[in-house]
Formats: sequence, structure tokens, C-alpha cells
Amino acid sequence: MKKIAAALLLASLSAAALATPETDGVMATLKQKYPNTTFTSIEASPLPGIYELTMGKNIAYTDKEGHYFLFGSLYDMEKRQDLTAPKRDAANKVDVSKLPLKDAIVRVKGKGTRKLYLFSDPDCPFCKQLESQALPQLDDVTIYTFMYPLDSLHPQARAKSEAIWCLPAKERGAAWDNLLTRGAQPPMKKCENPLAALATLGDSLGVRGTPTMFSEDGRILPGAADAARIDAWLNGAK
Repeated sequence: MKKIAAALLLASLSAAALATPETDGVMATLKQKYPNTTFTSIEASPLPGIYELTMGKNIAYTDKEGHYFLFGSLYDMEKRQDLTAPKRDAANKVDVSKLPLKDAIVRVKGKGTRKLYLFSDPDCPFCKQLESQALPQLDDVTIYTFMYPLDSLHPQARAKSEAIWCLPAKERGAAWDNLLTRGAQPPMKKCENPLAALATLGDSLGVRGTPTMFSEDGRILPGAADAARIDAWLNGAK
């Protein structure tokens, strides 16, 4: 977590270094014209007279007067490079230090030095694919699974998730694995559980489907990616 804090501090210092009297003036104009809009940061874009804005999780481009806004990607066609994508990815990172690990099913593979935060539904076919094909091939990773039943799609998923949670903590990982890979369902039980809180958390993080994964540095990877892609993605968090 110290690495994450250092990275956030570096990003903050970098943003401050990019500020100029010109961009400060544009920012002041924007805040005056649009007082209900949150402008996180601003910098000059490669296009003369156009400024790149970070607005929460959105990236936009505007003129000096803030009259016109463009949403989308700015491409450098000579380099064949999407200049907006890295900024958009950075804006969509989450602070994983705030994730409630006490509410997760924890599985450790190998030394477990890499961290993977997973939102998953026990009846989701793509989650089952992830559990049976990709995750068994990973090594040196601690997987924190947050049960995220999608009630509208899988009416029985919440009851199955609750049954898993009602088991002793040390048994939940194996039970989750058996449920998703073999269809072995534990006895249905009811107990106090974090499912409602996790539903609110997932929604606040922008989880729109399952499986959805987050890396240690807050990057998001939605869908049932294969093992090679997940492995490379996890290494990118270092």
C-alpha cells in the first residue's frame, strides 16, 4: 500500500507541475461558467488552443473560453497512438486500499505476492469460465473475491453466496471453487453477511458486470480474460 500512496503522491506532484498561468486561467473560467461540474485537472493538449480536462472519470477537450467540449480519444496518427487512453485509464483507477478485505473470500496461490481483487457471481457463466480455466494457471497471487450476485440475471445467486459466507472463513475458498468449477453447492443457510454492502461498493466502483477484476494499483479488467492476459496485467501493477 505504501507503493500506491507514493504513486498517488507522484501523480499529484506531476499534475501540479503541468499547471501554468494559462491553464490556471482556463480552469478559473470553467469553474465560473460551470459551477456544478467537477474539474479534476487541466493541461494543454498537443493541439494549439485546445486543453485536456479530467472531469472525475471522464476526459474531455475544450477551447480557452470553455465554449465547446469534445469527448472521445485524441490520436497521434503519425505514431498510431491513442493519447487519451492512458489518461482515461488513470482516471478510472480505484483506491484498492479502501476495499473491505474482511468481506472477501481469500485464496493464496504460491507466495501470493501479487494481488487480484475480483467481483464475481456464482451463477455467472463467465465467472465459471474464469475460475475453471484462467485462475488455476496463475501463480504467486492472492485472490480476494467479493461475492457480487446479479439478482436480475441470476435469482438464486444471492442465496448461494450467502450459503458460502455462512461457512467458516477457512472453508469459503474451497467451497467457492467447488461451486463454480464443479457445481457442488454447500447447504443453504442464512446468516449475517456483507452482500448488501458489497453491492453498494461494486456500484460505486463502476462494476457493471461479472467477473470484474482490479489490480493492486487500481486498474480494472472486466470479463473472463485468459490466464496469459491476466498474468501480464498483474505484472503491470508492479
